[in-house]
Amino acid sequence: MLALMPLSALALDFRSVSAPKAVLYDAPSSAAKKVLLLSQNYPVEIVVNLGDWLKVRDAQGGLNWVEAKQLANKHTVIITVNGAEIRQAADATSNLIATVDKDVVLEVADAKLSNGWIKVKHRDGVIGYVLLSSSWGAN
Repeated sequence: MLALMPLSALALDFRSVSAPKAVLYDAPSSAAKKVLLLSQNYPVEIVVNLGDWLKVRDAQGGLNWVEAKQLANKHTVIITVNGAEIRQAADATSNLIATVDKDVVLEVADAKLSNGWIKVKHRDGVIGYVLLSSSWGAN
């Protein structure tokens, strides 16, 4: 008998690149074809876990393999739109703290969503809220 899991039970597993550069391969082997290099802190979604090798999805939807030791549990997001706004609170009317360009990586300061906003920290120390719809890499 097939039991269907409720959608809420299907939590996404996101991690980030811990090495200065992580090599992505087309198969779970360092002898496989090298496909892509990802920078440190870039978020990826874990799709398949084989222990030492992980099949990951990147922000563009690409699926490739990476050695598990190249990733950390640090949670980051990447901005997907130009001019994404970081607000002081999880509200479009709160004070604007900063705007960030597309492809900027932000650390997740609090993974709990607040009305479609996620709390983030910029590498320069700015902490605030960005719309979840302006980023990729959060649950």
